[in-house]
Amino acid sequence: MKKIHIDLRSDTVTKPSLEMREAMFHAEVGDDVYSEDPTVNRLQKRVAELLGKEDALFVPSGTMSNQIAIKSHTFPGQEVICEENCHIFNYEAGGPAFNSLVQLRTLRGKYGILNIDDVRRAIRPDNIHAPKTALITLENTHNRAGGTIYPIENIKEIYSLAFPKGIPMHLDGARLLNAVVVTRISAKEYSKYFDSVSLCFSKGLGAPIGSVLAGSKEFISKARKYRKIFGGGMRQVGILAAACIYALDNNVERLAEDHKSARRLAEGLRELPGIYIDMAQVQTNMVMIHVRHPKFTPESLSKAILERGLAALAIDSERIRAVTHLDISTEQIEEAIFIFQQILRD
Repeated sequence: MKKIHIDLRSDTVTKPSLEMREAMFHAEVGDDVYSEDPTVNRLQKRVAELLGKEDALFVPSGTMSNQIAIKSHTFPGQEVICEENCHIFNYEAGGPAFNSLVQLRTLRGKYGILNIDDVRRAIRPDNIHAPKTALITLENTHNRAGGTIYPIENIKEIYSLAFPKGIPMHLDGARLLNAVVVTRISAKEYSKYFDSVSLCFSKGLGAPIGSVLAGSKEFISKARKYRKIFGGGMRQVGILAAACIYALDNNVERLAEDHKSARRLAEGLRELPGIYIDMAQVQTNMVMIHVRHPKFTPESLSKAILERGLAALAIDSERIRAVTHLDISTEQIEEAIFIFQQILRD
């Protein structure tokens, strides 16, 4: 097998640039468990302002951020509504049950977007036999739907249903800024309909680690305690927060380049034999490649391209996911198309 030289498995594989490393090297630090790291404090304040929230909390990962949010919003025995393909349900190792003793009520969405009538029906009545609906979570952009953007009007609809019933909403906004760059709707506007928002820096923004959870001061005070319980209390972590600040300063608008690369990749692959791509899904930096070839499955095709140095993930029995990011050049996109062409046309 060749060494991987075009890595489209995920935007999590990005490496910090020399300039980002320089910012990390010069970061002023302190003990963040005591809230004394000035760089972390600066990052938290900046993200809170970006999302229009009172306060924010720096955590190691998006999974921890989502799990702290669920823990802070719920009590054991309650229920959380989510879309069936969301990250919280599929990729967080049963965390809601393990950490918070809550169950998930999964609903089927279209491109990851929930139908308001399905949400209305899923909200539990005040009945001794039913768990209390304690939280609704949405994901923007939606990973398993192919990086699709959650329309702001749909978010408003669900908010208008949840708010009068006193049901809080959490946004898994790991790739929220991808949506912002495409729609030009501000992060603050997206976030105003949610009681808590998680923003990830270790994906398209290119930082080596870190997410920030934002909400009210009361919510973040509770979240800080759970971060400690979950083992996420960090010390001189300004070194990592500096990378996130650098990302906000330099890597947000360039996400448009990743979106352009994904569109080019999709256009280059869509006509190949045995491949189907739903172009309506190609909205940001992901391409879902449906494999309908008599000689290949997603797993065998992913192995075949890997032999030529191209890596992309077979995420289920039907699809390969390719994710563009800041470490992928336009030349590499063309090479990736050529590799698929060689294999499928031969």
